[in-house]
Amino acid sequence: MDLLGNLALGFSVAISFQNLTYCLLGCMVGTLIGVLPGIGPVATIAMLLPITFHLPPTASLIMLAGIYYGAQYGGSTTSILVNLPGEASSVVTCLDGYQMARNGRAGAALSISAVGSFFAGTVGTIIIVIFAEPLTRMAQKFGPADYCALMALGLVAAVVLASGSVTKAIAMVFLGLLFGLIGTDVNTGAQRFTFDVPELSDGIDFAPIAMGLFGIAEIVINLERHLERGGAIKVGSLWPTREEIRRSIPAVLRGTTLGALLGVLPGGGPTLGAFSAYTLEKKLSKHPEQFGKGAVEGVAAPEAANNAAAQTSFIPMLTLGIPSNAVMALMVGAMIIQGIQPGPEVMTKKPDLFWGMIASMWVGNAMLVIINLPMIGMWVKLLTVPYRYLAPAILLFCCIGAYSLQNSTFHVMQVAMFGVLGYIFMKAHPSCSGSCSGRRWRSTSVVPCCFRVAIRWCSSSGRSVSAFSSPRRHS
Repeated sequence: MDLLGNLALGFSVAISFQNLTYCLLGCMVGTLIGVLPGIGPVATIAMLLPITFHLPPTASLIMLAGIYYGAQYGGSTTSILVNLPGEASSVVTCLDGYQMARNGRAGAALSISAVGSFFAGTVGTIIIVIFAEPLTRMAQKFGPADYCALMALGLVAAVVLASGSVTKAIAMVFLGLLFGLIGTDVNTGAQRFTFDVPELSDGIDFAPIAMGLFGIAEIVINLERHLERGGAIKVGSLWPTREEIRRSIPAVLRGTTLGALLGVLPGGGPTLGAFSAYTLEKKLSKHPEQFGKGAVEGVAAPEAANNAAAQTSFIPMLTLGIPSNAVMALMVGAMIIQGIQPGPEVMTKKPDLFWGMIASMWVGNAMLVIINLPMIGMWVKLLTVPYRYLAPAILLFCCIGAYSLQNSTFHVMQVAMFGVLGYIFMKAHPSCSGSCSGRRWRSTSVVPCCFRVAIRWCSSSGRSVSAFSSPRRHS
């Protein structure tokens, strides 16, 4: 009965007019950035962090979550119609989705993708509901030694999130810890590493770090790539045949199961889930030669997997305060900006936020099916907008958002500085030169993860740094 009561509380929060509006806004923005290649949910959420400072906590987190799982839906549209993945997790959908479109089955591919994504998202949300409360109760029994082990796990997870050199990942961990020490010691009042700069007395805010490392650096890298966009294939009937439905159902079920499991793991997430599901379907198929030529399983399984993984990646973040990927690290940052300590106490101290956010995932997935299928033509037309026109508008939005945090140009300079640092990180990563940057973000995502872990470690040992608690909401 407690579970039903919690769900009733969650839906009462999620279906309020304000939260429905922000959920719809998040889903629309998520679909938009999923359609447009080169932006992605990491950069978008990083750029929108300053806006959350002025929004109610529940509404802001519902909107950011909608952007995350909405991007998974939007990425499949352009993968199928123009063979251009808007999101890294949709890269594998191009292999068979575009071939189905060329064979005149574009509408069927889009329908199977949307319905499979909705089913997987629903199952992923149910898994969150089932496991969230037991995990939270277990976490509430943690003592000092358990929290110390949890901090160590967070640092190890930050290393696991990185691809490539382990030495570089460990270096990023220590860099994050060093940046986390900047500010005023709350116990002694001593200034640490501020170099007589008054703006650094409260430490370095999370928003400029995220906007610079993810937003600005991503934009500059994409401008270097000169993204090419082709023409879209016309969409016919949206109804799949009986044979396509028969073949897609087991693929959706297997993709949902695999994606849900991989989403919880550090460094897993939608991209790994999609590629793993495609590989599994090809190995289990009686006709593997059809893959790459328009096999419906090659669309159904990856799309189900990436949406299930997107949902279940919220489990460690909501229950333990540990992000499983870069987007979850930014969600943790959004909670800290709102003055909310991520971890097991969120469920007990702010049940309306916790259950309202979970209920909004059901609502958001239903919205995304409606948004994506009837409005396919509009989303594809957006591909005609050159990226060189979008980039200046995004940069201007970043600067305005950074300035609005405390009406200070110092934050804008911080965004620029971390943008240069993020650009250096990306250029130093070998996969940055590839056309599909599915794993590129994982190298730079270590830094904000480490910042968060460093702050929690300092606060638990009685040496709290106010760097990430400084953006408080004004009463």
